[in-house]
Amino acid sequence: MNGKRLYGVVLLWAVVCQTAGVGQDQPTLLAKEATAEADLDPQLKVIKDALFKGSVDAATVMLFNVNPQARKILLDALKQTENAPAQMAVCKALSQARLAQKPVQNEGDFAEPLINILTSTEDATLVRLAAEAILMFEYEQIQKQLEEMVTNTALPARARLNAMYVLQLYPDVRAAIRLIRLVDDPDSKIAAAVQKALDYLGIPVSKDAETRKQDIERLQSQGPVVFLRKRLIRLETEMRNLDIEMNSWRNRYLSELSKRYDSIADETAKTDFLAEQLVSSEPTVKLWALEKVYQSRVGSATKTKLPAKLGPILISLISDQNSSVRLKTAELLSLMGELNTAEKLLEQLESEQDTEVKNKIFVALGVAVSSAPFSNPPIKISPETRDRTLNWAAKFLSETDPQKAQNGADVIKKLLEQNGLASDQIDKYLGLLAEKYSQQKSKADGALRGELLSVMASLCAQRSVCRAQAAKTFKPLFEEALTDATDLVRQAAVDGLINIDRVSTLSRLRKDFVNDPSSLIRRRLIDLAGEAGGQEDLAWLAEKIGTTGEGQPAWQAMLKIFRRSAVDTLTEWMAKFGSDSSQGKASVEQRISFLEIVEQKALAENKPAMLRNVRGQLARLYSASGQFEQAAKYLEFVHESAQTTEEKRAILPELLDAYLRWPKADRAAKLVENCLLEADLDSNSSVVRSIDEYLNNPPAGADINAVMQAIFEIKIKNPRERPLWLEQLKRWAECIGKDAGVDEPRESDDKS
Repeated sequence: MNGKRLYGVVLLWAVVCQTAGVGQDQPTLLAKEATAEADLDPQLKVIKDALFKGSVDAATVMLFNVNPQARKILLDALKQTENAPAQMAVCKALSQARLAQKPVQNEGDFAEPLINILTSTEDATLVRLAAEAILMFEYEQIQKQLEEMVTNTALPARARLNAMYVLQLYPDVRAAIRLIRLVDDPDSKIAAAVQKALDYLGIPVSKDAETRKQDIERLQSQGPVVFLRKRLIRLETEMRNLDIEMNSWRNRYLSELSKRYDSIADETAKTDFLAEQLVSSEPTVKLWALEKVYQSRVGSATKTKLPAKLGPILISLISDQNSSVRLKTAELLSLMGELNTAEKLLEQLESEQDTEVKNKIFVALGVAVSSAPFSNPPIKISPETRDRTLNWAAKFLSETDPQKAQNGADVIKKLLEQNGLASDQIDKYLGLLAEKYSQQKSKADGALRGELLSVMASLCAQRSVCRAQAAKTFKPLFEEALTDATDLVRQAAVDGLINIDRVSTLSRLRKDFVNDPSSLIRRRLIDLAGEAGGQEDLAWLAEKIGTTGEGQPAWQAMLKIFRRSAVDTLTEWMAKFGSDSSQGKASVEQRISFLEIVEQKALAENKPAMLRNVRGQLARLYSASGQFEQAAKYLEFVHESAQTTEEKRAILPELLDAYLRWPKADRAAKLVENCLLEADLDSNSSVVRSIDEYLNNPPAGADINAVMQAIFEIKIKNPRERPLWLEQLKRWAECIGKDAGVDEPRESDDKS
């Protein structure tokens, strides 16, 4: 950084540090009106009147007016010792010009009047403003006058101290050296002030004259750049320390506010407290209160209703002087469509200068206008307000900034989805969306293209009143976008085509998009197949069964198709799910859910053979999944519907196994008892093998003794006619460690 630029930076920091914490100027007093020249320009006369009433804007206009009379008026105002507001206005205009680096013609005209203020006034604010205005001069331009003032013992101490203040502000090594040479001033006030100024500047000064001489020589040898750099570092450190201290006190105060707010139990009192803080003169306090309103709105599990008292205050804050307050208010209002804010937002939008705030206000405006019809009670939005909002939306849409363009598109979507627009208006804004999208085609970043297509897709949805017009305008764009390399663009294109015609879109996309790189597109087609697909979609959906992320959605889609499929299709897929190639894909639970659909179809269409088949498969699947009660239920169905004795007998082992594992010991015992009525049961009997299998592989936690006790207690009409069964009982008793005594089964009471 060169010396001149460093000088300017240090000068700025010096003024900021010196003025930190200073409050606003006192209200201006009416100045005595000077006698105007007869030939004074009428416009200058008006500006002069404003200047002499303390208008900084008027002073600024005069400062850059080439008319010699303007300069004379300005200098006269600066000399108005009885009109401090006018003097302050000129000083502020000069300082603003310096900060903006605007050159002032014949700036030397102001040197003497400014120096005179230092000697003639006791107004500390005016002295400060004059000192800051004097900084417009390079030090050598004003050096002689300042150094004469600080060394002139004939002047009042106040005037000398004012000159010292200017020296303290100047980021120039010569000013610092001048201050060092005043350390031995005979006036104790001057000496003390000098010491304080040098301490502030971070320049150590010895009480010994010879040492001070060496200090001066050291400063001179360092040169102006090193001096300025050191001073800049010190000023930056000072500002950081001030910021830390201010933040500390601010945080303490806000913490106390929060404690007080949280301690209020009554909701009305709580609202009153927030309202009081929202109208505070301090922006930080307003922001604190706005955050509390925000938290109550979105930070809780349920959306709370805004207290009526806060609504008007929030609306007024959208035009607050502080940009941070306006920004936070706009963000909050975008969540509060129930407030009638459209007109106020439009008014502020047209005058807002802060780009970020303007964007947030526009978003809030879109919410206000689009939500108005759904408020309770509905808010009346005039056609003019809606049209002005749409005009702003078109402006935002045309912006090169992607976020602004997206916001514009979103607001257009919200308003076009609703009633109230003429057909030609709708076509106009649909065309603007299509045009903006076309402008983005050549750009590598497809994010905005995708967002625009998403808006178009929404306008083609059922809820949109302009659905037919939007479909006609956007369908070619959707079709073209299917080949876009950006996933977001293809996703939006697919959504748009689905919104226009689900069936034809599925027919078109099932060939090439079921394995699209975008998981969202794949999932969207799976869901679409469930909604509108048919038999032709089952094969590709089945390929996805068992895959991570898509397996379950694909299966749910298949179930939806199965529910509306014909018997022939279900029969075909029963065979497919029963084949070895399908076992690893469809889980037991999935096949059960499929077969339950087939069962309902067989019942509805009176297909007894199909019903027996499906119930038999369900029984086996329920057994395989450990659902033995359901397995027993379906095996009973199958047993009852069996056509021959052989078929019935073939079911008994599975049914007995289900009863044993359910466990339903009484039913198991009754089944065995019925078998014993027909014949003796040896070790080769399927019933005996079922019991053996149960004993060899019991379910976890099963009470084998309780189940087998029911078997042991089976009553037989003539036990001696069933010796083989008796042998089985003895073997099982030994197996489970049961005491002897089962060699004689209980005789049935039936003597017939």
